[in-house]
Amino acid sequence: MIEEPYRWVEAIANRREYIEAQLASGSPIAALGYHDGILFLTLGQTRQKIFEIYDRIAMGAIGHPGDIERLRMGAIELASTEGFTRSATDVSLRRLVHYSLSPVMKSAFEQVYGPPYLARMLFAEVGERPEEDLFLRVEYDGEIATSGATFAQARQDFAVLSGTQQSRELMESFLKTEHGADASLEAALKSALDAWSIGHMSLQTTDAKELPERAAVSKYLQEQLAHTGIEAGILERDKSRAIRYRSLSDKELRPLISD
Repeated sequence: MIEEPYRWVEAIANRREYIEAQLASGSPIAALGYHDGILFLTLGQTRQKIFEIYDRIAMGAIGHPGDIERLRMGAIELASTEGFTRSATDVSLRRLVHYSLSPVMKSAFEQVYGPPYLARMLFAEVGERPEEDLFLRVEYDGEIATSGATFAQARQDFAVLSGTQQSRELMESFLKTEHGADASLEAALKSALDAWSIGHMSLQTTDAKELPERAAVSKYLQEQLAHTGIEAGILERDKSRAIRYRSLSDKELRPLISD
């Protein structure tokens, strides 16, 4: 009987190590608030990583495609049910994540005889003003990180997702100094691409602790753009629009970064 709690803790530690290894190669995702909305961006060659969830809410995710799809469909169903039984304005990202998705992921992670979710997710909800934008990162164990101001941190107008903590922290460090909520879409796009490059470069090494030189970032980005596509979507701030979310194609974005 005494050994049982220890075995559970050991199993949880092993499970965490396994999931972290599975997610380590995930292509980074950046979500940046700008003057007219929120931009989601990543680079890739195959499967989709950025999705609309409901009206003012979008999601980016890395991990197993099946688990991402299950969580995405669950989020859509919950938001749609809330919107139908109450109203679209009653659907909030905080409620969706804190009361629904996070508990489900935490439970799956701690039930050591069942499969956990191999997924890490980033959500954003666009507000009427930039200071009302909300970003939430949800880990595979249900842990939630917010961009909102707390006792320990100032509010941030961006959020990022990556395969490792080291990669994510370098991306955040870059955006803290290079991005502002009043930026144009073009400026936000370039900052997001640079942040992605820094995050992806970090995934190639285990000892990257400092931000790389700007020239190295630009060179790496050009190399990646030569054989990968840009996946992006925006949540538009204009509340007169019937549909707030819009996908941006690679062909549409290339001219904006050519200068």
